[in-house]
Amino acid sequence: MSEDENENENNEQHRLRKELPDEVAPEAADGAERADGGDDAETPAAEAKKPPLTGRQRLAKGLWPPRVSRAQLIVAVLLFVLGLGLAIQVRSNSDSSALRGARQEDLVRILDELDDRTQRLGDEKQRLEGQRTELENSSDQAEEARKQTVERERQLGILAGTVAAQGPGITLTISDKKGAVQADMLLDAIQELRAAGAEAIQVNDVRVVADTYLTDASGGRVSVDGHKIGEPFVFKVIGKPQDLEPALNIPGGVVQTLEKEQATVTVTQAQKIVVDALRPAKRPDYAQSSPQ
Repeated sequence: MSEDENENENNEQHRLRKELPDEVAPEAADGAERADGGDDAETPAAEAKKPPLTGRQRLAKGLWPPRVSRAQLIVAVLLFVLGLGLAIQVRSNSDSSALRGARQEDLVRILDELDDRTQRLGDEKQRLEGQRTELENSSDQAEEARKQTVERERQLGILAGTVAAQGPGITLTISDKKGAVQADMLLDAIQELRAAGAEAIQVNDVRVVADTYLTDASGGRVSVDGHKIGEPFVFKVIGKPQDLEPALNIPGGVVQTLEKEQATVTVTQAQKIVVDALRPAKRPDYAQSSPQ
């Protein structure tokens, strides 16, 4: 080989060595990045040198950072909507939770009271409609209005206890030799009678009205509106006997409660009960009649 050929070959090799680093630079840089700290490109030898992860570390590594897919997001939204609907349904049914825990005898008593009140409201509606018809058809509407006003005054007087009353009803007698009967038991009896449709009530010599109050007194006595009364406690009640007596004798009712206290309870129906204990008419201090 001649000297010129050798020189040309040396120049070509020198040129190749000079260009070679530029051609392999991307691969070298890639290898440098993996060697510098890429976790995904760690060599098996480096991984073998690292200590094994504990169970808690593996759990934390699996949970964080969270990897939420589109399907998981849709399922989470659906579960939220379902939970919201259940909460609204539970809240709408919470009103009847008190009745669900009531005893059977309490539910029967509540149902009977609702039926009785519905019947009384229906009767009152018919009576008022009849009065309206009479006023519309009466030739002398002023006289008819005056008669109805007098009748209404009499009814209000009975409710207020300012006039005597008579009619069918019952007599409730409570004998308590041991002094176990207290004011709250008598108040329960009054409330039960009112709920059953009692229109006038008298306990011993005291007329019971809307604002009547009862308190315990000394010596086994009970104070009714400040008047002390003792046993036997005699209730004179005007109303429908067929409604009043069953209301007192329902399971868990007034009679059963009093008998648990070893008191003797007697209920007698009668076609004529006279309630003649009167209350003084009170004049209101501030309220006045309005023309409207």
